[in-house]
Amino acid sequence: MTTLLIAEHDNTTLSGETAKALTAASQIGGEVHVLVAGESSASVAEAAAKLSGVAKVLHADAAGLGHHLAEPLAALVVQLAPSYDAIVAPATASLKNALPRAAALLDVMQVSDVIAVHGTDTFERPIYAGNAVETVRSGDRIKVLTIRTAAFAAADAAGGSASVESVGAAADPAVSKFVSEAVVHSERPELSGAKIIVSGGRALGSKEKFEEVMLPLADKLGAAVGASRAAVDAGYAPNDWQVGQTGKVVAPDLYVACGISGAIQHLAGMKDSKVIVAINKDEDAPIFQVADHGLVGDIFQVIPEITSKI
Repeated sequence: MTTLLIAEHDNTTLSGETAKALTAASQIGGEVHVLVAGESSASVAEAAAKLSGVAKVLHADAAGLGHHLAEPLAALVVQLAPSYDAIVAPATASLKNALPRAAALLDVMQVSDVIAVHGTDTFERPIYAGNAVETVRSGDRIKVLTIRTAAFAAADAAGGSASVESVGAAADPAVSKFVSEAVVHSERPELSGAKIIVSGGRALGSKEKFEEVMLPLADKLGAAVGASRAAVDAGYAPNDWQVGQTGKVVAPDLYVACGISGAIQHLAGMKDSKVIVAINKDEDAPIFQVADHGLVGDIFQVIPEITSKI
C-alpha cells in the first residue's frame, strides 16, 4: 500500500495543512510519498522531506504549476496515479479544485472531507452540515480522498529525512490560464490554522462596529478573526473570514463566538473547536448548546470590558 499526498504550499512555504493530512495518509497504511508541484519550490520540497512519516518527496517544478491551476495539477496526478493505491490531499481551496478533476479522469469516486480513517478502504465523512457522519467503504482500485484537516493532529515537522526526487510535469491541457491574484496580507494568524479565533456575527450591526469591537479583542489575544456568513453577506467582514459550511472549517484551541446565533451552517465550521465561548444577549441562542462557556449579555458592553482586562 503506497499513498501519494499532495502538498499545499505557496511555492515558498509548506502549509501546516499538509502535516495534518499526512497524519490521515499514514493511517491508511504503507508508505506515504509527498508530491510538491509548483514553480521555484525547492524550499517546500525540503520542508516536506523533513515531515515525520514521509518515505519520499516527488518534486515537480515547472512554470505551468506555479499558480496551482486545477488542470495541469490534475494531469500530473493522473500521470503518477498508476503507482499508488491512494491519492490524498488536504481539503483546501486549491486542492478541492484539482482533486475532483483528477478523480474524474481516473474514473473513480472521490471521498471528500474525510474526518476518520479505518484502514485501507473505509473512511468517515460528515454529511447534512455535520449533523450525521457517513462511513464510506470504497471499492475503487485507487482511493481519492480530501482530508478535513481540523480532525487530525499535525505530523512532526522535523522528524523525517526523506529523499527528494524530481519528476517532470505532465502536458498542460491549456484549458485555463492564470490572469491575476489579490493576496490579503495580515499580521494576524491565518484563519484555518489559528489556535485562537474570535468570530463576529450579524448582531454587530455594521462594518465599523465589527472592526471597533472585534479587532481589538483579536489583537489582545493574538487571534485570527472570523465571521458568520450573515456578517460576511452584510459586508461587515471579508469573504476569507467566513467560518461555516460554505466558509472555512476550523478547530482552534479557543473559539470565541460574539453575537452569533449558532445557525447549523456556522456550527458545521467550528463545532470541533477544543473550547467554545459564546457571548450573546439571547439566552436561547442555539450557540449555547455547543458552547463550553456561555455569557448572556450585550456584546457592545461585554467585549470591550473583556478586552480592557486582558
